[in-house]
Amino acid sequence: MFYGVIVSMFFLDNRRHKRPHVHVRYQEHEIVLSIPDGEVLEGSVPNNKLKLVFAWMEIHRDELLADWELAVAGQQPYKIEPLK
Repeated sequence: MFYGVIVSMFFLDNRRHKRPHVHVRYQEHEIVLSIPDGEVLEGSVPNNKLKLVFAWMEIHRDELLADWELAVAGQQPYKIEPLK
């Protein structure tokens, strides 16, 4: 969580979107973003928050992809540092 934005990755969550992704919530908004390229798979959040998430994803892309592999294998992903 950073700047009121909550980023989540769910165990075994590869059936619906079929590629590495994160779920992002901010207030009543939710968006699903592809990890490798930041493509919007579903939903929306305010643009200023989306820019923060894109910056965070760029910094932590390798960690996110490693966590994705753990999560789809049913293992606990590691926590990733928030944007500061």
